[in-house]
Amino acid sequence: MVSAHGGRPVAGARHRQVKLGAYVTFEGRAWQVAAVAGASVRLVDEHGQTASVLASFLFADPAFAVVDSPAAAVPPWGLMEAVPERERERALAWQRHIREVETGLPGCPASGGTPRPEYDPAQRSMAEREQAKADELARLGWPQASRATVRRMRARYHASGLLGLIPRRKPSRATGRADERVVAAVLEALRRQRGRSTGTLKGLRELTGQILADTHGPGSVELPAPSTFNRLVRVLADPLEHPGRPARTATTTPVRPYTPTVALRPGELVQVDTTRLDVIAVGEDGKPVRPELTIALDVATRSVVAAVLREEGTKAVDAALLLAEMAVPHPARPGWPGHLRLAHAAVPYDRLLALDARLEQAAARPVVVPETIVIDRGAIFVSAAFLAACETLGVSVQPTPPRSPAAKGAVERTFGSINTLVAQHIAGYTGSHILERGKAAEDEARFTVAQLQELLDEWITARWQHRPHEGLRHPLLPKKALTPNEMWGALLGASGYVPLPLAGADYLELLPVRFHPITGRGIRINHRTYDHACLNEHRGRPSPTGPGGKWEVHLNPHDVRQIYIRLPDGHLHEIPWIHRDHVHAPMGETAWRHIRAALNQRGDREAHEADLAEAADQVLRRARPLPGHGTPAPAAAGAAGPQTADDDAEAEDSPDTAHTPDADADGNLAGSDELSPPAGRYALYNAFEEAEHW
Repeated sequence: MVSAHGGRPVAGARHRQVKLGAYVTFEGRAWQVAAVAGASVRLVDEHGQTASVLASFLFADPAFAVVDSPAAAVPPWGLMEAVPERERERALAWQRHIREVETGLPGCPASGGTPRPEYDPAQRSMAEREQAKADELARLGWPQASRATVRRMRARYHASGLLGLIPRRKPSRATGRADERVVAAVLEALRRQRGRSTGTLKGLRELTGQILADTHGPGSVELPAPSTFNRLVRVLADPLEHPGRPARTATTTPVRPYTPTVALRPGELVQVDTTRLDVIAVGEDGKPVRPELTIALDVATRSVVAAVLREEGTKAVDAALLLAEMAVPHPARPGWPGHLRLAHAAVPYDRLLALDARLEQAAARPVVVPETIVIDRGAIFVSAAFLAACETLGVSVQPTPPRSPAAKGAVERTFGSINTLVAQHIAGYTGSHILERGKAAEDEARFTVAQLQELLDEWITARWQHRPHEGLRHPLLPKKALTPNEMWGALLGASGYVPLPLAGADYLELLPVRFHPITGRGIRINHRTYDHACLNEHRGRPSPTGPGGKWEVHLNPHDVRQIYIRLPDGHLHEIPWIHRDHVHAPMGETAWRHIRAALNQRGDREAHEADLAEAADQVLRRARPLPGHGTPAPAAAGAAGPQTADDDAEAEDSPDTAHTPDADADGNLAGSDELSPPAGRYALYNAFEEAEHW
């Protein structure tokens, strides 16, 4: 008899032995064992052909198997580590006793030595050896040491190996001795609470008592003590649905294994998200606000390819324009040091410049045309404006699964880095939660949203893109963390660079679309009138393409001083607000609503929109920072000393006269040959001029 383990008795050896008459599979054919001579095995196939092979060669064949017998398997030795030491030593002792009963030696036939007379297989039968072993164990003090016990342990050893010698205990229930009716009621209570706002264990206990009373009658089943009930809930409740955990993280699906997001080229996967910045800024109306930050993070390079700050309620247009911002080079702002330009970055600048001349004055930040954008099903990202912009640029949109924040783990972690690395150093920092907020955080606000935007852009270029990132490592240099710009330069050699030319008309097409009629007064939007001579021949006429005869209008909600309408020639034409000359800075819908609310509170409900325009200009003047200062005008004006006359106080409080230089005898400003425009004035936005800087 030949065993697959060299004749040593192991688990399942009885079923895996190659003995006379057994049928085996060898080299893809069926054979019968005709003879076993030492280390050789004689085989005969169904056609009468014979073969003599070494037992080691036979067992090494990948197709070898004993017909109608289970395949050999490696015993799960790792499970022995979980067995208590006392039981493990007892199992090893049983293994030595069983080997001595079967072979005469406590080790194995190859261990050497002479069998004891009572265990010599040549002189004693198996029954006699089993009885001798039972008598020996009884003398050693082993409990229940009988011949039947020795026979049962031998059978368990051959069936399951060493693990079969471990005492088998009936597994206890996870709920212990709890009443099955109580267990069913707790499960029903947890089911009813699923998807709702989470409560406390005490409330869940009351609900369980109500379910028991409704099901089995009042007083029929007694609720366990609170401590026992709490332990029962911890056993039965899903870890993500346990009372006291955030309800938004709970899920009814099993927890999936974590798989890191992998991208192999720039733009292959871009994650987009919006959050509140932990900094208080000065709003358009001069009041403190917490702006919203929307960023686009390239997963392959961990580069912040676009970042937009908005005062209130990020619009769909912001998400749409985010696409254009990441696909065109970021121009270096005037005053930035030279080392922040792309020419000094760790990229093949000369080769890139030959492909795209716009990179000559670009900042040291990647230019990425996204292939797939990952969104979190937010309203602005599933809006028609954003989806239409993605379709126009050929970008795929991939929503994340519900209640799966880890699906955008890279961009979520980047928000935390921005708060840690830059936000906490800005005046007006609020902290990550209310317990970290200072007593007068609102009074520390010194920057407008536009100033914060410029500060953030410079920090991304100067710090983030040149900071080693732990998630960027080369396989050949696993201990060296790369910077986002270094990873972008490394991947450019594999993926290449394809510029995406965008003109001013493309920018206008990305603005949100709405439809309005052209009346004799022009176009009315939110109590504002837009009019131009190009509308004369279309007044009162229906649009040939718009729904309901209305005309297609594109509006930037962050600058409502002009709109763009598509006329029958197919092009978008700019239509100004009739009072645009009264407002000298970009004004959004937020400031417009604030002005209307302020006038309504004064009871002047029939005020002409010219009054609104004048009020808008005054609000923006007060919110504008003074020349050479980082503080808004109201704070600086409030710092003036007390006046003795009312007219002098009004003159000091006026933002137009508080810091006006003295004029000379000719009426010219002191220290200036020409009359320059007021500092801080904003020119009208021109998409085509902006495109020249892209």
